[in-house]
Amino acid sequence: MKKSGWIIAGIVVLVLVITVYWRFYFVLAEGTQAGTLNIFQKKGILFKTYEGKIILSGFKANVQSNEFSFSVTNEKVAERLLQVSGREVNVHYKQYFGSLPWRGMKNFIVDSIYEIRGMGADGVIAPRQ
Repeated sequence: MKKSGWIIAGIVVLVLVITVYWRFYFVLAEGTQAGTLNIFQKKGILFKTYEGKIILSGFKANVQSNEFSFSVTNEKVAERLLQVSGREVNVHYKQYFGSLPWRGMKNFIVDSIYEIRGMGADGVIAPRQ
């Protein structure tokens, strides 16, 4: 009887660990987004995180803008984005199923900058391999 209880508890813990990993740490998608950096700020109550919005390229009309909302965990990337608000940027991101309070409010995490138009190679922060 005791042995089956430990087996059931072990299975429950294993399923819980797999679920948490899948929800918060498994990378669902990776890609790039390009557009005008509209908003970038450090905000939060308990965990201060960097949050931003990019107005995607090709949507310049006043009809309805298409925005890409994201969070940034890398301090170097965040400092660079704070300096270039209003410029055209091309960033690399990873998408997760869920967000964590210390990682940011969004499921999209920008981890590198491919290009800041008008800055040349000075604006590039390459992704980690």
